[in-house]
Amino acid sequence: MKSALFIYILTELAFSKNICKIQEKFQLQTLYRKGDVMLGGIFELTIKLFYWAHTMIFAIEEINQDPVLLPNITLGYRLYDNCLKLQVALRAAMSLIGGLNDSIPDSDCRGLPPVIGIVGDPLSSHSIAISRVLGLFRMPLISYYASCSCLSNKIEYPSFFRTVPSDAFQVKAMVQIIKHFGWTWVGIIGTDDDYGQYAMNSFHEEIKPFGCIAFTETFPKAQEKFKYLQIINTIKHSTAKVIVVFSPTANLIALSTEIIQHNLTGRQWVASEAWSTSNTVATNENIPFFGGTIGIAIRRGEIPGLDNFLFQIRPSSDPNNNLILRFWETMFECKFQEAVNNQNDTALPVTTMCTGYEDIKSTRTAYTDVSESRASYNVYKAVYALAIALHELMFCENGKGPFENNSCADIKSLQPWQLMHYIRKVNFTNRFGERVAFDENGDALAIYDIVNWQKAGDGSVTIKTIGVYDKAASGGQELFLNEKDIFWNFASGQIPESVCSKSCQPGTRKANRKGEVVCCFDCVPCADGEISSKTDSITCTQCPPDYWSNQQRNQCISKEIEFLSYEDAMGITLATTAVFGSCMSISVLLIFLNFRNTPVVKANNSELSFLLLLSLTFCFLCSLCFIGEPSNATCMLRHVVFGISFVLSISCILVKTIVVIMAFKATLPGNNMMKWFGVTQQRGTVFMFSFIQSLVCVVWLSSAPPFPSKNTKHQNSKVIFECDIGSLIGFSCLLGYIGLLACISFVLAFLARNLPDTFNEAKFITFSMLIFCAVWITFIPAYISSPGKYTVAVEIFAILASSFGLLSAIFAPKCYIILLKPERNTKRALMGR
Repeated sequence: MKSALFIYILTELAFSKNICKIQEKFQLQTLYRKGDVMLGGIFELTIKLFYWAHTMIFAIEEINQDPVLLPNITLGYRLYDNCLKLQVALRAAMSLIGGLNDSIPDSDCRGLPPVIGIVGDPLSSHSIAISRVLGLFRMPLISYYASCSCLSNKIEYPSFFRTVPSDAFQVKAMVQIIKHFGWTWVGIIGTDDDYGQYAMNSFHEEIKPFGCIAFTETFPKAQEKFKYLQIINTIKHSTAKVIVVFSPTANLIALSTEIIQHNLTGRQWVASEAWSTSNTVATNENIPFFGGTIGIAIRRGEIPGLDNFLFQIRPSSDPNNNLILRFWETMFECKFQEAVNNQNDTALPVTTMCTGYEDIKSTRTAYTDVSESRASYNVYKAVYALAIALHELMFCENGKGPFENNSCADIKSLQPWQLMHYIRKVNFTNRFGERVAFDENGDALAIYDIVNWQKAGDGSVTIKTIGVYDKAASGGQELFLNEKDIFWNFASGQIPESVCSKSCQPGTRKANRKGEVVCCFDCVPCADGEISSKTDSITCTQCPPDYWSNQQRNQCISKEIEFLSYEDAMGITLATTAVFGSCMSISVLLIFLNFRNTPVVKANNSELSFLLLLSLTFCFLCSLCFIGEPSNATCMLRHVVFGISFVLSISCILVKTIVVIMAFKATLPGNNMMKWFGVTQQRGTVFMFSFIQSLVCVVWLSSAPPFPSKNTKHQNSKVIFECDIGSLIGFSCLLGYIGLLACISFVLAFLARNLPDTFNEAKFITFSMLIFCAVWITFIPAYISSPGKYTVAVEIFAILASSFGLLSAIFAPKCYIILLKPERNTKRALMGR
C-alpha cells in the first residue's frame, strides 16, 4: 500500500501541467555535499553503523581526488537515515529521485535528476519496497547489505544491484559447510520476514540431496517471551546438535538471554552473515553457549586511510548535515545549545553541553573500530562501481555508443537508465586485488569468509577467519577450511555429530523408517552373497556366481572350491579303506592260487573265483577315481571302471549261482545238464554280461560323457567341484543293469539256498546279494540328501561296503576252512561222509 501511494504521487508529478505537490512532510536526517553528479545513499545510521555512511563519503572524496577516474567531474552526495522504518526509507528514496522542494516546476524535469544512482538500503525488506518504485524509473540501486535471494529477480527488480552476495549463495556456502562436516540432521531458525523466509526455503531445497531438517522455528516479530520459550523447548527436545540461524543481531540477543537462563549447551550454531560477526552476541557471557559458532561473513577489506578519515569529522551548523549533530550528541552524551533551545519546557535539563571539539579518538565505540570493516567495504565497492560506470559513459566514442543510432550518453544530461546500462557491464579489479562485477541478476561475485567464535588468550572473544567460500572456484574447490584452527565448544574438542541415524557401515544398507524422513533409517545387514562396500549404501550388490560375501559383507571373495580331496581326513580314510579292501582281495586271490588244487577251491569253478576276486580288486580300486580334483579323465574313468567292475563281479556270482543249481540237478539220475553249461559257456556268459555293460558305457561316453563342473546351486558359500554325469539316461542304464543282475543273482541264490549239500555255496551267495542290495537301496536317499563332497563320499562308501560284503560273505567261509580247518578241506568232508 505504501509503495502504491508513492507511485500515485509520482504519477501525479509526471502528468500535472504546471506543478505537483508533496502530500506529506517528513523530517529527514541527512548528510550532503554538492557536486557535478549527485549520488544518493540510504543508511542505518546508529552509532555502531554511522561509519557506513562515512565510508561512502570517504570513497567519493577519494574518487574526486583521483586525476584519472572521472577527470573534471566532482561527485556530490545526499545521504539519508532510514531510522529502521520502511516508511522513512521509502520517503528518503522518493526525495532522492524527486528532490526536496515542496513544489517542482516543469523546468526541473530537464537536465540532471537530483541523483543518478543510489547506494542502499541495507535491509532486504526495505530494498524490496524501494526497488519496486525505483525500477519504474530505471534508477540504479546498489545495496551493500540486502542479501535476500528474491532481489535477484530481474523482472520484479530490474534496476537492483548489490555488492553483497545473494542469500542464495550464502545458503549454498552454509550447506557446503554442513555437508563437509557430515551433519545430516539440523535445526533451522529464521526471522519472520523476507530475509528469513527466503533463506529458510532455499536452505530446505539445498540440503535435500544429503540431509534433513529436524525442526523449523521462526522468530516472532515482537519480542514475545513465550515464543522464545517455545524455540528453546524445541531445541531441548530435538536430537539435532547443529542449529542454523538466519537472523539479524536483535533476535539473537533475545534468544541468547533465554539460552543462558535455561543453561542450554552442547549445540553447534551456524550463523548467517547477519550475525556471524556481531560483537553484541559474541561476548564473554555468551561464549559458553555460543562458543565455536561457525558463520558466513561478508569479506573483510582493509581500506587504507578510512580510520583517520572517521576521526576527522566535526559537527556543522549546515542544516543539510544535521546527522552529524545528532551523531555527536549521542556519541558524547551531550547537547548543542541550539538543540537545548528547541527543547520544550517539559524536557529534562541538560547537564553537559557539546562544544564540537570533543576527541573522537578517546572514545571506544563501534564507530572507531574498523577492524571488522565488512559492510563498509561493500559500500566502498558500490561507490566505485558507480564511478567506473560513469567513467565508461564519459569516454564513450561517438558512433560507437550503446544507445539508439550508436549514440552515447551526455553526462550533463545523463538519465539513470543510461547509467544502468553501464553498471550491468561493470567489471574491474580494485586496488585490493578483488574483482568487482555483477552477474546477469545484478548479484555480486559470491565470496565469503568463514569465521569461528573463539576465546583468545587474554580472555576476550575473537571472531577468527578459518576459511573461504568462493563460488567461482573450479573443480569442486569452492569451500576451503583450515580445520586445525577451528574451535569446537564440546568436551571432546572434536567435530560434533548431528545425525538422526548413524551412518550405515559397509556390509549394511539403509532401510527407511515408515513415516519418517529419509535421514532417519535403520541399518540392515546385507544378505548372504550380497555386499555393500560404501558407507550409507541404499542397496546391497549381489556377488558374481563364483564369489561369495565375506563375514563382514563388505567384499566379495572367491568361493571355497569343495571336492573330496586326498588331503582331508575323509578322503584319506576312504582311500585307505579302498586300498585295504583291494589288498584283502589280492590276499584271498593268492590264498586260492596257493590252494587251487584243494577241494574247497575246486568245488565251485576255481576260474570263476579267481575272476571274481580280480573284479572285486577293481571294485575297491575304482573308488580311488572318485577322490581328488575332478578332471575329464577321472570323471569318465570313475563311472566306466565302477560299472564294468561291478557287472563283472555280479556276472561271476550269477554264473556261480547257476553252476550250483545245475550241479545239483546233474546229480539226479538221467540228468546231464552240466554238459550244456560247461566252462566255455560260463566264460561266455560272464563275457556277454560284461560286454552289455561295456556297450552301455561306450554309448554313454560317446553321446554325453561325464565332465567336471562347478556347482553353485546347492551351497551358496561354496563351489562344489564335481563330475556332472552328462546323461541321466546313461547313468541310469549303468546302475539299472547292475541292479538287474544283482536281483537275478539274489533270486536264484535264494531259490537254491536249501539244496542238500554239506557246503552249499548258494547260502553264502544269497547272503552276499542281500548285503549288496541293501547297501545300494540305502545308497539312493543318502546320495540325494548329501551335500557337496559328501555326495561322493556316500557313493564311495556304497562301493566299498558292497565290495566288502561280497568279499566277506563268499570267501570268508572258504578261507576259514583253508587256513584254520584244513581237515575239512577234503573231498570226503565236502561230500558229507
